[in-house]
Amino acid sequence: MTYQPPGRGAASVETMTFGRLRELNDGGTQRADFHVLAVVDAGRGSVTVDFRLHPLQDRSAVWIPPGAVHRWDDVAEVEGDLVLFVPTAPVTHATRELVASPDPAAHWIVPAADWPFVDAARGHLRLEASAPPSDSSTELPAILLSALIARLHPPHAEARLAHPVFRLFRSSVEANFRQHHDAGYYARTLGYAPRTLSRAVRQATGRTAKAYVVERLVLEAKRLLAHERLTAARCAGVLGFPDASNFSVFFHKATGERPGAWQAAATGPGVPTASTPPEPVT
Repeated sequence: MTYQPPGRGAASVETMTFGRLRELNDGGTQRADFHVLAVVDAGRGSVTVDFRLHPLQDRSAVWIPPGAVHRWDDVAEVEGDLVLFVPTAPVTHATRELVASPDPAAHWIVPAADWPFVDAARGHLRLEASAPPSDSSTELPAILLSALIARLHPPHAEARLAHPVFRLFRSSVEANFRQHHDAGYYARTLGYAPRTLSRAVRQATGRTAKAYVVERLVLEAKRLLAHERLTAARCAGVLGFPDASNFSVFFHKATGERPGAWQAAATGPGVPTASTPPEPVT
C-alpha cells in the first residue's frame, strides 16, 4: 500500500479510528510504505506483525514500520486511534532519527502516569489532522506527531539511538542486504574492524553482526513468501542468492523449515502467528 491521504494531497500525517479500520479491513495481510502507529484506549484484540502476535489492550501501543507485513487479526472490540505517516513527517531531530530506524515492530503498554500526556497529544493531533486545509494545516499535524511520539516513549528509542556505530551498520544493512550477505562487507565499507563492529551490534541488539544480517535476510524472505507469495526461486533472485537450492539451504538452516513448507503454513488456514525461532548464528 502506498500513502494516499484522502483529500489532503500534501498531508504527511493521517489519523483514523479503529472503527474506520474495521470498515476497511478485509482480514488479509498488508504491507505499506508508511508508518502505522496504533494507540488503544480500551478493548482487547490482536495484530500480527512480521509473523509475531501482539496483543492489544487498554493503553497499549503498536508501531508498525514501513515494509512490515501485518494483519489485524481481532479488532472487533478495540477502541482507539491509528496514526499513518510518511517517514519524513516528524520535525524534531530525535523523532526523525527514531522514525528512520528500520527496526522491527514495537509493542508496549503506556504507563498510567504517562497516559494523560499521550491522550492529550493524540487528541490534539486528531483535531488538527481533521481541520479544513489551510496554509498551516499540513505543518501542524507533523509537529503534533513529533509530540505524540516523544510522549509515547517507544521502548526501542534509547537503546537504538545510543549506539552510533550500530546506527551506521543498520542503515548500511538496510540498503545493501539483498546484495551483500557477509558481515565482513559492512565492516570494510564502514571502516571498522570486524570485532569492533560486531561488539557494537551486540551491545545494541544482543546479536553479532553476522546474526543481524542473517535475521534481516530471513525476515525479508518471510515477507516475500507470505505476502507476495513468491516462489523460492523468485526469492533467491530478489535476495541475491545464486539459485533456489542455495536459498533453500540458507532458509532451512536459519528457521528449521524449507521455504515451501513455511510458506504453506504461513498462508494456509489456521496459520501460526509466531515465527519459528531461528537457529543460533554466531
